Amino acid sequence: MKRIQLLLLVLLGCAPMLLAQVNNPVAHPDAVVKAGKARFTVLTPEMIRIQYSEDEQFEDRATFAVVNRRLPVPKFSKEKKGGYLYIKTEALTLKYKIGEALAHKGTDVLSISMTLNGRPVVWYPGKEDGLNLKGTTRTLDGQIGDNKRAELENGLLSRSGWAIIDESPLTRRGDGSTTFAFEGDQDGIEWVAEPVDKHAIDWYFLGYGHQYKKALGDYIKIAGRQPMPPLYVLGYWYSKYQRYTSDEFMEIVNDVKRNQIPMDVMIFDMDWHTQGWTGWTWDRTAIPDPEGLIDWMHHNGLKVSLNLHPADGVDDDEDYFQELRTDMGLPATEKVVPWNLSDKKFYHNMFRRIIRAREQQGVDFWWLDWQQNLTSKYVDGLGETFWCNHVFYNDMRLNRPNHRPLIFHRWGGLGSHRYPIGFSGDSFTTYGTLAWQPYFTATASNVCFGYWGHDLGGHQQTGDNDPEIYLRWMQYGVFTPIFRTHATNWPGIERRIWKYDNFPLLLETVKLRYALMPYIYTACRQAYDTGVSICRPLYYEWPEQNESYLYEDEYLFGDDILVAPVVTPSGADGKATRRTWLPEGRWYDVCRGRVVDGNRAFIDSYTQQEIPYFYRAGSVIVNNPPMLNLNTRPDRLIVKVVPGADGQTSLYEDEGDTEAYKNGEYTTTVMKHQGNTLTIEPRKGSFKGMPQARAYTVEFIGSDRPRKASINGKPCANGVWNYDEQRRVATVYVPTTDCNEPTTISIEK
Repeated sequence: MKRIQLLLLVLLGCAPMLLAQVNNPVAHPDAVVKAGKARFTVLTPEMIRIQYSEDEQFEDRATFAVVNRRLPVPKFSKEKKGGYLYIKTEALTLKYKIGEALAHKGTDVLSISMTLNGRPVVWYPGKEDGLNLKGTTRTLDGQIGDNKRAELENGLLSRSGWAIIDESPLTRRGDGSTTFAFEGDQDGIEWVAEPVDKHAIDWYFLGYGHQYKKALGDYIKIAGRQPMPPLYVLGYWYSKYQRYTSDEFMEIVNDVKRNQIPMDVMIFDMDWHTQGWTGWTWDRTAIPDPEGLIDWMHHNGLKVSLNLHPADGVDDDEDYFQELRTDMGLPATEKVVPWNLSDKKFYHNMFRRIIRAREQQGVDFWWLDWQQNLTSKYVDGLGETFWCNHVFYNDMRLNRPNHRPLIFHRWGGLGSHRYPIGFSGDSFTTYGTLAWQPYFTATASNVCFGYWGHDLGGHQQTGDNDPEIYLRWMQYGVFTPIFRTHATNWPGIERRIWKYDNFPLLLETVKLRYALMPYIYTACRQAYDTGVSICRPLYYEWPEQNESYLYEDEYLFGDDILVAPVVTPSGADGKATRRTWLPEGRWYDVCRGRVVDGNRAFIDSYTQQEIPYFYRAGSVIVNNPPMLNLNTRPDRLIVKVVPGADGQTSLYEDEGDTEAYKNGEYTTTVMKHQGNTLTIEPRKGSFKGMPQARAYTVEFIGSDRPRKASINGKPCANGVWNYDEQRRVATVYVPTTDCNEPTTISIEK
């Protein structure tokens, strides 16, 4: 038994990809250095926790942004000399004047020195970080162009080489709230608790230089990982703020099926319920049989989410009001049960009575559209957004264990990445708004908030529907975390893509999204493992290239696709012009069908059917065949072999909607590209329901006409391979093959 326990400890410490992260907020004693009223914890060579408490009450519980401090103790030295404490790691030197309060600004009391590109850098309390690369903000409500830029909170990365996480109890977050500790639980959910010293200082210094991806990887070690969303969430969502009846909802779905549009999620916006913004009771004049409607949606392959604005509590004409009022011990004269999610008793009864009842009717997940007071009326400084996210997400985790927990919500500050996914809010339909969203989405990765979902097409608009801007928004949406159309309830706004004259082009965006799903899902696993989100700024890869900071409307989508979306209208010639910078290396220009050199900027013009995106030379891009939803696993994959270099990918797969992936139930399939040969290695790992065999369509793109093709060294007969002269693609059709056997596909020119 002891040998098994020892092996488990080794796995936990050395192979975090095999098992779910185990969080322990108490740091190893060997990592902690106390000096009077100050305490320092060396978490990594580049990260030091800095605490100061006049009462020497140091917080050892988890806090909103940081839930784990039990990391392997890095090598460091400590000494006291001349009244100062010195702590040195391989990356940082901390100097503290023993006995002095940390509130003092300047280097006299506390400083940390490091080097950045060979230059000395010194941080001290109060030093401004004018080069911070920012994070995100609570909402894009009211976004026109980049008018929300000033609201972006500081992130974990900076060109200055250092950043600060401030978990001091009195420090205000972007929404005016503060951090709290977690202590105890209610029905298994960690609960909010007051800090041990409300006036304490609690900083985390991150001195990673320009090792941006390393900084994010270490952040998720202390802050928790980005959980993977269910696979279906990555598909197409239909959503519009409109009072649809049951018949109208079904008409939409029937139109979707009739037009062969892939789709996975249907949103019921706030008009599913009675009352005003806050409501919990079905409006049966519009939806007389909600259970029947949701069941019908499920039989048509769709998941259902309901919108909530919960701030006004539960009125006396709502379902379950009397039971809830009795549960809360309120007098019979009380007409409202107030919303107070910080109260354990309220949480227990509210969810037991009302939330559970709706979930039993088939609701798959909740859209938390919190728009009212930002902080609690009952706990000073507690952010309603963060706390709703924490409670709703964990309630689903505990009460629906056969499914991945999921909520659709707004950013509530650091730590919100543990509760996917994000709803960005009510933007305006302008090209300027569209142009800023690539920067906004990629920049949110700097705080590991990697799953923003936007209102594709914009939320509010003036004037008639513009097919071109809708198309460009959808083309951008293909390469975003969540692919969801939406708009406000103005009857003139149309979001049914089949109602537009350019429907064939709009449909192509949806098909492209579904084709890319294996690539997208693999990137989601990477975000879980590494902290690097699917949409990421160019400076993650090219931190010393100034252009990677300047071309902010470009970004990497996963490891191997660079996206430079069209965000301006077409000219008189029907084309839109944009300037693009390609980083160093070689790239395959998908629009032009050729390999091009990087480390240069260029101008090109694009028709409305063209989307500027580029494959990294030598990459292997795995696609799905045409499909209408993500409920079934295809028995064939399309593998695009990109010319210009050698390379490889590792295709990730799992069951799709359970948390078993955290405990090693998944597979990876390495696909290596060398010259004109692709090798699909034997699959590794396992999960429930995994396919035993599959076929492949291998496309050598950008290829001259080959003389012949072979599979596992055997020449292919006519019909097993072909060549498309116009597209310059050589295609080899690999028959159904055992996933546990290697397969080699080659072409000879």
